[in-house]
Amino acid sequence: MANYDTLITNGTVVDGTRDNPRFRADIGIKDGKVAMISRSNIDPSEADEVLDATGQIVAPGFVDLHTHYDAQIQWDPYCTLSGWHGVTSLVLGNCGFGFAPVAPENRDRAMLSMSRVEAIPFDSMKEGMLWDWITFPEWLDSLERMPKGINVISYVPIGPLMIWVMGLDAAKSREPTAEELAEMCRLMEKGLDAGACGWSVQRLGDGFTSVQRDYDGSPMVTDCMSDETCFAFGEVLRKRGGGHIQITQAKDDFIEDLKFVKELGKRSESAILFNVVFCNDYHPKQHKRLLKWADECQEEGIKIFLQGATAANDLTYTFVDFNLLDGQKDWLYVTLGDVEERMAKMQEPAAREGLRNDYDHGRMPVACGPIKEFIILETVNEENKKWEGLNLEQLGEAQGKHPIDAFLDLVISEKLQTTIYTPPFNTDFDGNKEIFESEYVVPGVSDGGAHTKYVTLGAFTTDFIADFVRDQDLMSLEEAHYRMSGLPAQMAGFKDRGTIEEGRPADLVVYDLEALKATESEVAHDFPANEWRRIRKAEGYRWILVNGEVTFKDGECTGATPGTLLRGGTAA
Repeated sequence: MANYDTLITNGTVVDGTRDNPRFRADIGIKDGKVAMISRSNIDPSEADEVLDATGQIVAPGFVDLHTHYDAQIQWDPYCTLSGWHGVTSLVLGNCGFGFAPVAPENRDRAMLSMSRVEAIPFDSMKEGMLWDWITFPEWLDSLERMPKGINVISYVPIGPLMIWVMGLDAAKSREPTAEELAEMCRLMEKGLDAGACGWSVQRLGDGFTSVQRDYDGSPMVTDCMSDETCFAFGEVLRKRGGGHIQITQAKDDFIEDLKFVKELGKRSESAILFNVVFCNDYHPKQHKRLLKWADECQEEGIKIFLQGATAANDLTYTFVDFNLLDGQKDWLYVTLGDVEERMAKMQEPAAREGLRNDYDHGRMPVACGPIKEFIILETVNEENKKWEGLNLEQLGEAQGKHPIDAFLDLVISEKLQTTIYTPPFNTDFDGNKEIFESEYVVPGVSDGGAHTKYVTLGAFTTDFIADFVRDQDLMSLEEAHYRMSGLPAQMAGFKDRGTIEEGRPADLVVYDLEALKATESEVAHDFPANEWRRIRKAEGYRWILVNGEVTFKDGECTGATPGTLLRGGTAA
């Protein structure tokens, strides 16, 4: 019998600890774990399979802390895009959103919520979801049974828990009673006992920050919860002495938001992953305040970490189903409803006046950048081809109309099928460098599984290594792999992942640094109900291994599903 199932030879190892400079080594894998790391050559005859990694980087698989694959994992075991881009472990249930606990009679409403707030196609969920669970522990049991090409763990999402106990309307309109709050805390305990890594919540205001709303345009349940209710959930973690919190907080008062999150960290005595810090080219001081705040919190012993957006924040979409303008009340109004309803609203004089007023006063949607810079990327009708490539300001000048009127007349004439592009506005090199010089920033915010028709942020791992590290030399490769594997594994409570060490699971990526890149965006009709999404695949990954098995070889899926549910941070 061979000493090793698989032997990776002649690779340059970057181990994810950042303590060790890269080194040449052979890695022997046995029973899904790293059995030997040798700086001397291991005899190939000692292994059943040999992977020659000459000229390749061998690094720990990436850990993705911010995803919404809760639905997609049920029909896509590899959680692509993430699985294509070297992610070997990820966390579900972010932002307080999820599908457990959900009573059977409320399943459609839960899916409708996710079809708006995270823009997951409803028909795909309706056809592709298993729904063989009701409670949160049963959801984890279902996850465990599913074939997985990736390791997963989940937060207890606060939204479904509040709806289960209080009902949807009550959860949005009043405080829980003492009995209801006690029951929610009890159910959270049950979820944590079953293996959740902590809990998650979105708390957005009802103003310009609320870009993620419910199906009817109202705030999400968690947007309506009080500080005291949130503190009560934090107390659960303090009493347990474990778990962490993922929070998206922006309730229209920046200073008060930071005070609240700091107090939550103090009361919960838990690590908090705060979403999100990014370089905003239009507000260059925005990220500086967050970095300073995180430093101050850590100095006081309050474990605040920032999730750093690394991928370009450009968007490609049509107004058939776009929702990321929801923070602007006038845009929210005209983008609710089906295509016919949206088109009718866009023609209402009062709605037009409101949108023109927003434009004239330069009101910038949080997720999209200045409206005047929206670009007509692709038109449907031949007579409109001449407008392709123009931004709204140029479109208005060319047609002799107010830009909003020119824009809406165009998209209405094409039944909202016109493809729009919003350029990225997080491109400043110095700003990005400042963000990732902070000890407390975790790269990410892939939003994997969400907004599938608008963004391809699941490629952030490849972009980070190729763009920030190789091309821009923003940080060392050793630091990058620590930030993308070792640090997020610690944050998520993965007890034996994120670094290459003997005895640990063999979650590995083997790649050609010079060849590494994400491909251009394309449309794929690969969701249930023949729904489509935008994708970017990867080039340069020679092998991706999960628990010692190759899931992708040169970008091609092997069909292996060695992933596992990491209850409490471990597969044991």
